[in-house]
Amino acid sequence: MGQVKDVEFLVGDNAVYPGHGVGEVVAVETKEIMGCKQTFYSIKILETGMKIMVPKNNVKNVGLRPIISKKEATAVLNILQEKDVKIDNQTWNRRYREYMEKIKTGSVYEIAEVLRDLFLLKVDKELSFGERKMLDTARNLLITELSLATTKKELEKEEVKAIFGQV
Repeated sequence: MGQVKDVEFLVGDNAVYPGHGVGEVVAVETKEIMGCKQTFYSIKILETGMKIMVPKNNVKNVGLRPIISKKEATAVLNILQEKDVKIDNQTWNRRYREYMEKIKTGSVYEIAEVLRDLFLLKVDKELSFGERKMLDTARNLLITELSLATTKKELEKEEVKAIFGQV
């Protein structure tokens, strides 16, 4: 992979904060903390209304990123529509830990895989409480970003509607 370039956000931009989803940059502020001036992005998460302040020089470390492009959204939709996937027959708690690690990466592709796998698993057997909660988390993390990055028509494909529980 190429060098990750520094990302600048402006007020009004959408940004994805791993584990919390899409937020809007509501302010770029400079504050003095213990004698050092630091610039922060103030982000309001769209789903929950929670406000997060991210130091500008820490953007890469926390994984703050712009929302995906239309091309990337198409790749995510393709992941969601894959049906021929081998799901590991490990215990639910080991699978849960593995899926949680994928969600924490903030990678839209990893989150899509978790959502798809849990959705396919749900067809075969009852999900544990934790897995059901994780399915909802993955769904919520993806749906806002996908709706901003795609057209309504792309989200209305039957397989995708089923995964997002819209059928």
